[in-house]
Amino acid sequence: MSRVDALLKFIAQAPQDPFPRYALAMEHKNAGRMPEARAAFESLIAACPDYTASYLHAGNTLVALGDTAAAAAVYRRGIDVCARRGDGHARGEIEGALAALGDETTAR
Repeated sequence: MSRVDALLKFIAQAPQDPFPRYALAMEHKNAGRMPEARAAFESLIAACPDYTASYLHAGNTLVALGDTAAAAAVYRRGIDVCARRGDGHARGEIEGALAALGDETTAR
């Protein structure tokens, strides 16, 4: 069984557990399968919107795909979630990634 298949099995067994979904998205991202990573991060954020770790890597995936406008939107949403959840570390990382996109995408 491949790692992807194993993760899909874990997701089916515990659909509200964010970690297998995150691991699946990262597996795709790290293997360079960016469209699959994008879909996995979208699924993760839809199912577990308070999982702060997902937003930085979801945005980075979108940047790698050349969709900086979508990346900026994901980063902004992540910053809001981190603020609400009190996750200052993740918030700082996401704010840095958003700032790195440039002035035209950071304006709200």
